[in-house]
Amino acid sequence: MRPAFMFATGIENSCPTIDGGRTRRDEMDACGHYARWKQDFDCVQELGLWFLRYGPPIHRTWLGPGRCDWSFADLAFNDLAARDIVPIVDLCHFGVPDWLGNFQNPDFPELFAGYASAFARRFPWVQLYTPVNEMFICALFSAAYGWWNEQLRSDRAFVTALKHVVKANVLAMRAILDVRPDALFIQSESSEYFHADNPRAIGPAEVLNARRFLSLDLNYGRRVDSQMYEYLLDNGMTREEYHFFIGQALKHHCIMGNDYYVTNEHRVWEDGRTAAAGEVFGYDELTRQYYDRYRLPVMHTETNLAQGPKGDEAVYWLWKEWANVLRLRNDGVPILGFTWYSLTDQVDWDTALREVNGRANPLGLYDLDRKIRPVGQAYQKLIADWREVLPTQSVCLRVPVVRPRHYAQACGAAGEHADAPAAGARTPTEPHNLQGG
Repeated sequence: MRPAFMFATGIENSCPTIDGGRTRRDEMDACGHYARWKQDFDCVQELGLWFLRYGPPIHRTWLGPGRCDWSFADLAFNDLAARDIVPIVDLCHFGVPDWLGNFQNPDFPELFAGYASAFARRFPWVQLYTPVNEMFICALFSAAYGWWNEQLRSDRAFVTALKHVVKANVLAMRAILDVRPDALFIQSESSEYFHADNPRAIGPAEVLNARRFLSLDLNYGRRVDSQMYEYLLDNGMTREEYHFFIGQALKHHCIMGNDYYVTNEHRVWEDGRTAAAGEVFGYDELTRQYYDRYRLPVMHTETNLAQGPKGDEAVYWLWKEWANVLRLRNDGVPILGFTWYSLTDQVDWDTALREVNGRANPLGLYDLDRKIRPVGQAYQKLIADWREVLPTQSVCLRVPVVRPRHYAQACGAAGEHADAPAAGARTPTEPHNLQGG
């Protein structure tokens, strides 16, 4: 199969808790996916997409250590395979099952690795994963802002959540690679920047601009700067825990997915207060900062904007984000995919899921009645226009993605069942075959 640019969308599966853990914000339920999942997959195909950010609802699937209810996942993932849609599997999206508590639980990383392994064994044809979505934001909103899950507000709680979340991601990657050695991991992470409001705010802004890299620094085994090292140790990370992250060697299996919204840039005052700054630098500049730091292939893994009163606001935002992607590619940054997130409108993200209002947010390619929005039509046309141009003109990566039908054919040719990898067989493509242009 000729490598293709990865145009994608996602089906929102956020599931944090609020109200001291008493209320679960299940976006798959709120957006009607459990009842309309086949229709949602029809919409993915109608758009001309082959890639879908998608995952089973962790709180309904993972019932305890070594115990899973795969009934819904079996239906959904078997249908995706039949349609030859490539899932980018999102295993943990801002929440954990009630029995685990929250991200302060030190048992979470090892237990989550077991869950990831169980998923990979049940669906061995799946190759692309985001084990933990937006690790930085998950820890920030849960343990620094006090919005979700543990609802704490301290540096120590934030560092505790962060080290557990990133360790869970690392151990999950290892566990999945044990099952699928050619697995690729797309770290969907928020790209942030903090602008100093005045000269006295330069110091606080510099601290925040260093902190934004912590999740990916730890995940990729990159040494943090001295100020962040002291920050981590001052707030509960031990030297042994830090050395665990620095000793990782999984970077060559990874694609740096970064998310960008109009809220990702911030204005900082001298007392440390922040507020949304709107789009100042934009996706192009922020992605360049992250790429210069990690030197990994890039995928734009999330963006959206509300349709707005004029009806074309989201369409224009799509055009701007795509222009940023093309600029990066033309400048030699190996960017290999783009995602409008999510497929349908979302519910209550205007309050970051902190309030149960049942308010539909017009952010999707389709509304909650599964009627295509103008941005959905624009994305459909963008995909049709650019799909055949980019692979031939790209100076970027050749990504060894194995489509579901090709995995089944390879297993069949080896004389094995399609639901299990051929014993002792070489995997179709190895991660080190990722090639830069």
